[in-house]
Amino acid sequence: MGPLRLWRGEVELDAGPRQQRGLLALLLAHAGQPVSTSDLTGLIWGPDSPASSVNVIHKYVGALRRLLEPDLPPRAAGSYLLRHGNGYRFAAGPETLDLIAFRRHVSAAKSSLGQDRPAEALDHYLNALELCHGSAGDSLIDSTSAAATFAGIDSEFFDAAVATAAVAVRVRQPARVLAPLRLAAEMGRLNEPVHACLVTTLAAAGHQAEALAVYGAIRARLDDELGIDPGHKLQDAQRRTLTQAGMPPSGDANPIPGASRPIPLVRPAHLPPDLPLFVGRGTELTILSDLVAGMRAAGRTSPLVVAMNGMGGVGKSTLAVHFAHRVSGEFSDGQLYLDLQGHLGEGESRSAGDALRLLLHAVGVPASDVPDTFDARIGTYRSMTAGKRILILLDNVRDASQVRPLLPNSAESLVIVTSRRSLVGLAAFDGAYPLSVDLPNLPTARRLLERRLSGLPSQPAGGTAGVEIIDEIIELCGRLPLGLAILAARVTVRPRLSLASVAAELRDGARRLGAFPGGGSLSDPRTAFSWSYRQLGPGAARLFRLLSVALVPGVTAAACVSLCDRNPDDIRAEVAELIEAALLTEHEDGRLTSHVLVRTYAEELLQAEEPAAERRAAISRLLQYYLHSSFQAQVVLEPNRTPIEPPPPLPGVVAEQPETYDAAIAWFASQREVLKEAVRLAADVGYGIVPWQLAITMQQYLQWAGYFQDWEDVMRVALHAARESHDAVGEAHVLRSLAGARHVFGANEESLHLLSEALRIFEDRDMRLEQALVHNNFHQVLSALSRHDLALEHSKKALSLSRLLENRRAEIFSLLFSGTSLAGLGQVEESAQALKEALELNQQVGRGREESEIRSAIAHNLAETGRINEAVEQLEQSAETARRVGDRPLQFDALRQMAEVLITARDIPTAQRVFERARAVLAELQGGGTDSMRASLTRLAELLLPCRVIAPSATGPSQG
Repeated sequence: MGPLRLWRGEVELDAGPRQQRGLLALLLAHAGQPVSTSDLTGLIWGPDSPASSVNVIHKYVGALRRLLEPDLPPRAAGSYLLRHGNGYRFAAGPETLDLIAFRRHVSAAKSSLGQDRPAEALDHYLNALELCHGSAGDSLIDSTSAAATFAGIDSEFFDAAVATAAVAVRVRQPARVLAPLRLAAEMGRLNEPVHACLVTTLAAAGHQAEALAVYGAIRARLDDELGIDPGHKLQDAQRRTLTQAGMPPSGDANPIPGASRPIPLVRPAHLPPDLPLFVGRGTELTILSDLVAGMRAAGRTSPLVVAMNGMGGVGKSTLAVHFAHRVSGEFSDGQLYLDLQGHLGEGESRSAGDALRLLLHAVGVPASDVPDTFDARIGTYRSMTAGKRILILLDNVRDASQVRPLLPNSAESLVIVTSRRSLVGLAAFDGAYPLSVDLPNLPTARRLLERRLSGLPSQPAGGTAGVEIIDEIIELCGRLPLGLAILAARVTVRPRLSLASVAAELRDGARRLGAFPGGGSLSDPRTAFSWSYRQLGPGAARLFRLLSVALVPGVTAAACVSLCDRNPDDIRAEVAELIEAALLTEHEDGRLTSHVLVRTYAEELLQAEEPAAERRAAISRLLQYYLHSSFQAQVVLEPNRTPIEPPPPLPGVVAEQPETYDAAIAWFASQREVLKEAVRLAADVGYGIVPWQLAITMQQYLQWAGYFQDWEDVMRVALHAARESHDAVGEAHVLRSLAGARHVFGANEESLHLLSEALRIFEDRDMRLEQALVHNNFHQVLSALSRHDLALEHSKKALSLSRLLENRRAEIFSLLFSGTSLAGLGQVEESAQALKEALELNQQVGRGREESEIRSAIAHNLAETGRINEAVEQLEQSAETARRVGDRPLQFDALRQMAEVLITARDIPTAQRVFERARAVLAELQGGGTDSMRASLTRLAELLLPCRVIAPSATGPSQG
């Protein structure tokens, strides 16, 4: 009953256009009785029906049959819409049609009353009323006849509701019929018998205030719309409510221990007003709605408890109040609200005993009847709420122990809890559903701010500039709803204050929180965060302050050990305390981050409470943790030269010690962004570590993993810092590395200049190994420029220095580079000999990356002499070795060269498969690889057309 809704199994169907739905509603309204085509025409269109009306009805019937039974053969009548004479009949039973089920329940209720079984009759009546959800027909058809048909069904519901109320009052359970009675009153806005019955039943249930309000509303409506006074029944209902005359004792009156009289449960409505500017939270509202809908499932034995958690100012309370208003109508016994002030800490928050006293007052218990003992209050509260449909919103909860005594004794009730803490205990032992309320995304935050600023002519209303300044403000606020609301209010009361000025204030990190005016009753972000901070233990509070110097991408618990110079077990406990207080966020990869405004608050505390020496020491320990951890990981990777060992760390620094190659790669992968920021921080503060030392430890990973832009950016920061401190040796190391990054991007002339500067410094200081490495780097760049004669000269110089120093790693590269230069000069046999010697020496040393490059160079010579299969075999080994050591650029280059060789051999299908492998590797590199890499892939794609061939090119070794 009510608005037309149609299901097939568990799926709700769209019954089609309005007239088609109206036709179905009319057939359902006649509940199995045939309706002639002429009657249907009159019901749908009235006396002015069109000539095509009969054909339209036939078309609608056909469409409805296919909708109800999709597998029905064409022109078959099916099981539901049956032809009957010159009309139609909808065949349905109570399991199919709510109207039939409603009438059977009403009939059963009357039969039970005839046998003097009122409790059984009440159950039948309530089962009937539950099937009604609103006015029948729902304005689907405009004709007077159809309106009368549907009004008759509504009258059946009104009569059943009034009859149910009489039985409910008789058996002292008036509250059970209040929800359907309220619906009946809403449907029949001027129906005096229904309203009189609602007034009487509300009074019987102890809701005198609401009863009188209902009477006042219907009296005003009768006067305004009909110009009449209430009839005898309504007046009598009001009189009885005022005097309590003739009111039977209510089964909802719950005796209080020690009291001499029953206390009726009043219907409170204590929710705070909903926020008129509420936006977003669609995901959370859907989850909450689904949870409330699930309360109707059979078998529930406890109230639904939803525990919302999130940082201060994120909008938990606003969301909770908004949703509570949306569903308040489903809880016929009222809504309770209580701020438990848990954010103020254990000493200042509201105790459970005080909360129980306030809630008992709210449900009608006089102050004199509130028990003195805590246990007695719990018993009274549970008695008063037993079996009720109450919505309870408990705001700002401290912990689970504060909430547990306040849970109502009713599976029909909803409890919404908000807290900065996750309230794990409430979920584990009380079945609460935990719901984390996170920061809104950028579009939602933008809607929030724009809606609050709408109508202010001095602010940017649109356009790129307006959106950019709004988005910048949003990000500088960290998308915190509290911060955005305060800023919007500030701009609203000062309309000449531009958003550009607000953004400028927020950019100043040291003064950012000053952009949010507080004081008095206004809770600004600083105040909100301070409530959480004051509840921390001393260790967690110190960690919170020191975390303000942690790098923005996030810090691990292991890094916190060095930052604070503390025991790892203590740090883990303090980190957990900060996470629980919503001052720290833990990510899936183990990173710990703070909201931008929380971090600003921590910076203020750091400056105010930590001496300058301790601040400096903490930053130094953190930077040294990253330097020594990165150095240890670099040692495991075994770069081309022995890593440059940094000076010993400060006491308290506990560096990471990756034990395997894979562990070292994984550590670099997880810390890449943090390490980049660490180099910048060291350069900015000028102490802690030498920036270029950390930068050099990162090079191998950034190069092998294909983070070429990061490689260049880090080296430029380190180069500037080295020059500022007049560190010539550091400058030379960075120049050499930066030359490699520029070479990757094709800036070969710039690379040669950088290498020349580095070589001059190393020669001035007689640093021969570094000279050998630079000569090898010269070879790489010159080979890319096809200047093989000069490249060979440099590789020979590098080879001579390497053998003089007995450095076998440098010797391997020098032999490799000599071999590639000889090949470029057409001296294939000499090239093959050099490469063979390089491979044999490398196999003795056991270095995978060099093996990959050597095999690629050997493959080039094999392809040049027509030995295609051997060349492909060498390149396959090269690609696999590069993959195993994690050098993706080298893996791509081997696959690219293999595809070219296969195209030359006209093996297009195999070349295509290798091409796809190369493309997948390139996609993993930062920015999809360099321009030259992408261009080489494009050339391969063009060559992968039938009968197109190209000679394979030599692979270019990477920075050594």
